[in-house]
Amino acid sequence: MKKHLRVGIAGYGVVGKIRRQYVDRHPKMKVTAVCDQEFADPANKLPSLRCLKDYKELLQEPLDVLFVCLPNYLAPEVTIAGLEAGLHVFCEKPPGRDMGDIKRVIACEKKHPRQKLMYGFNHRYHESVRKAEAIIRSGKLGRIINLRGVYGKSKIIRFDSDWRTKRAMAGGGIFLDQGIHMVDLMRFFAGEEFIDVQSYVTNDFWKHDVEDNAYALMRTQKGVIAQLHSSATQWRHSFNLTVTLTKGALILSGILSSTRSYGAETITIVRARDKDAGDPYEETIRYNEDNSWRDEVFAFAKAVLENKKMEHGNSREALETMRTVYRVYYADKDWRRRWRIPDPDKA
Repeated sequence: MKKHLRVGIAGYGVVGKIRRQYVDRHPKMKVTAVCDQEFADPANKLPSLRCLKDYKELLQEPLDVLFVCLPNYLAPEVTIAGLEAGLHVFCEKPPGRDMGDIKRVIACEKKHPRQKLMYGFNHRYHESVRKAEAIIRSGKLGRIINLRGVYGKSKIIRFDSDWRTKRAMAGGGIFLDQGIHMVDLMRFFAGEEFIDVQSYVTNDFWKHDVEDNAYALMRTQKGVIAQLHSSATQWRHSFNLTVTLTKGALILSGILSSTRSYGAETITIVRARDKDAGDPYEETIRYNEDNSWRDEVFAFAKAVLENKKMEHGNSREALETMRTVYRVYYADKDWRRRWRIPDPDKA
């Protein structure tokens, strides 16, 4: 076995730099080359890395693993190129702009069964989420009745780039970019798909050609109902997810991020009693350290090194999460007609 898995990173912006930090912490992985358009200027190149201007040059390097940290319109193209080059691939969410993008990747993945593919839904690796999962799976609080979630920030544009506001490049707005994490968590906790969806999707405030708010009401076949609001007009950044069960509730509030703008990450465990008169016993746990990036990278490395299946973030999970996002888009008749969104269950 090689001393290290040689890792290349396509897209060396904020997220690419974070990924490098945790890749290099793994004892069996090492970033050896990166590409980014900024390296077209030789003055921007780093002395410690091979710095290339595009992914085609990057794929000429001797690599074992490719991390794709690129805009939505490029992510599927580069993921496919990495798989075809014989590399294991880790791609940031979302897996593309639409259902067609992820389906093309999956078709390529099937032709290369020895390569591992993982998508970066890193919220599953947050400590509050892991605690909630353990309690839900234990059955100690009974079965899930409903979920209510709000995830929002104050604008769509990030990192001084406006590609997220352009439908041709992004595919969608705040819901596809950030709300997809909440969709993934709701699917994860419910343990089944949301097949009945109603929604309102709007871009009334920022007036980009992608949404700045999405409001969804979703139901699984077994009757678990989820309410979700994904917003780019949430002036105080917010993450809140309440899971109501038959014997109590779990309240996830705040999420640790690189900006630290979503508040403290906590989980409140509510245990209902017959005579608590609506004022039940509660226990709140606060988490002060975010190890989600590290743990996700290490989980990917474990699957590659030990030839294991992806527990989280596999292509099937990515496909179904994207399908749910597009069920929400499709359910709003006006939004569907305006942007000619196909039925995700038939596309």
